[in-house]
Amino acid sequence: MDALLTPQQIADLLGVKVSTIYQWTHQGFIPHAKIGKFVRFNMPEIEKWVQQRSTAGRMTHKIDIKQFGF
Repeated sequence: MDALLTPQQIADLLGVKVSTIYQWTHQGFIPHAKIGKFVRFNMPEIEKWVQQRSTAGRMTHKIDIKQFGF
């Protein structure tokens, strides 16, 4: 079994406030486990969750509209 992480550890990893992590868990937005009164996170599940929300970067460059006389 993988080690379970605390809300503070997840907040640090994701670069958000701990209050955001608690809000996300309350909303069911982020995968988590409730152990008694404690909320814990499984790192492989968090990695998968982040990957599902990642988007690919743009493959082309922006067009400069000045070239069209605007």
